[in-house]
Amino acid sequence: MRHKGNKIVVAVAGQPNSGKSTIFNMLTGARQHVANYPGVTVEKRTGKYSHNGNSVTLVDLPGTYSLTSYSQEERIARDFLLHEKPTCVLDIVDASNLERNLYLTFQLQEIGIPLVIALNMMDVAQARGHVIDTHKLSELLGAPVVPTVGNKGKGKQEVKEAIVNTHKNTENGSFRIDYGEKLESILGLLEKKLSEDLDISASYPVRWLSVKLMENDSEARRLVEKAVSA
Repeated sequence: MRHKGNKIVVAVAGQPNSGKSTIFNMLTGARQHVANYPGVTVEKRTGKYSHNGNSVTLVDLPGTYSLTSYSQEERIARDFLLHEKPTCVLDIVDASNLERNLYLTFQLQEIGIPLVIALNMMDVAQARGHVIDTHKLSELLGAPVVPTVGNKGKGKQEVKEAIVNTHKNTENGSFRIDYGEKLESILGLLEKKLSEDLDISASYPVRWLSVKLMENDSEARRLVEKAVSA
């Protein structure tokens, strides 16, 4: 159940060295709180700010290259997204390493939570001769893409505006990965089967769960087995 009214909860995700902490600090300033995620020693940072009458809480997820279940950081990030269901995800993408960073973006998209993409380190990308059409990228991904340079404070207001606009817009983006005819036929059968189980379909995005089952993801199997046995 997503957060209603003027209270917005944003999960801040990104690969290591994408500038995630810099963007987090840029948005929240000194209004931060540090604790640990329940049951583990991984640091959990939260921060707050107000924008146009909206109270926004940012939760800094551990930096991860993906949302598999191979590391503690990946499990923490994925569990937060699946169980806490934030209003949206702010995905920090290193513009100078776009292809590598989009791997996490695609996995975030499949979970189905509305996405705002901060295309960070644009100055580094431009210095390397990269030209990125942010409007076209936004159109392809079905999510707002905001150019930022976190260590110089560039894009701060635009990111805040995109988060509020995403909160107001109840429709998710239209992005969907096409895995090809052979895989899609199997994924379709899996999605249909999972959708028939009300407990599973109410708790987890069946498209994401189907893809993870195809990857033989141990955590996805555990979630399905738990729901079926219940």
